[in-house]
Amino acid sequence: MQHRMDIRTAQLFLHLASSLNFARTSEQMYVSPSTLSRTIQRLEQELNVELFIRDNRSVRLTAAGIRLQGFVKSYLEQWHQLQLDLNQNSANLTGEIRLFCTVTASFSHLPAILDKFRLVCPLAEIKLITGDAGQALDKVKQDEADIALAVYPEHLPMNMAFRSIAKVQLQLIAPVIPCKANDLLSQNPVPWDQVPLILPEHGPLRDRFEHWRKPRGIEPKIVAKVEGHEAMVSMVALGTGVALAPSIVALQSPAKDRVRFISQQNEFEPFDLGLCVLSKRLHEPLLRAFWQVASELN
Repeated sequence: MQHRMDIRTAQLFLHLASSLNFARTSEQMYVSPSTLSRTIQRLEQELNVELFIRDNRSVRLTAAGIRLQGFVKSYLEQWHQLQLDLNQNSANLTGEIRLFCTVTASFSHLPAILDKFRLVCPLAEIKLITGDAGQALDKVKQDEADIALAVYPEHLPMNMAFRSIAKVQLQLIAPVIPCKANDLLSQNPVPWDQVPLILPEHGPLRDRFEHWRKPRGIEPKIVAKVEGHEAMVSMVALGTGVALAPSIVALQSPAKDRVRFISQQNEFEPFDLGLCVLSKRLHEPLLRAFWQVASELN
């Protein structure tokens, strides 16, 4: 395996092992679905094991796939580190990267990336821009940011590259204090058409909510439209209504003791959090170094 598995095969396998979605890996790694399938099949034939369990609804790693995932991750990390070590100019790269992310991501996921990036490019500067998650792709497209920590959108623009780094769970949250929302939530069944809801105007979180409510025929009673996941948690804490929010935002909010999770097991597809950059800019040494460092942490 070590002799025959090339870097590209390793990259495709590792991405698929993370996404567990052939279509998404095909799109994000710029290969056709048939090429990706053949690559995985050849790898399985070479190892004489099944790496993924596939059915009509899901893709899962086998025990052999999990073991190979650990090996390939280490293999690629060592390869990338060798590339950096051999590039005598990497430690001398200078310049500024304008990085956009949410406030929560700035202390939940960004520190690990920056810690390693500073070791690789100690002379580079990071200009951090924070804001609503729904603005991330627009910031990059409009050249207001060089790179963004963003949620994978329903439709990724053709001129953008995306690299997944983490899965973020979503959950409905409600106030702890007595209020109209809690009175309605205590009913069985819950009259969702009457429950006061706090939602963003647009963006990936709104898309997830729409996918949830449409099959149920729910006509939402929206009492507030808020930009920023952190602000939604604060409004829920004040008793304004119920919101769908990333679990990590609620858990790390200063208002976390004033909100509670409403059990909705596996009803919301997690966010795929990752790096987003214009594809044409990945040849730039500083951005390429940042992209590479972040990719190794997945």
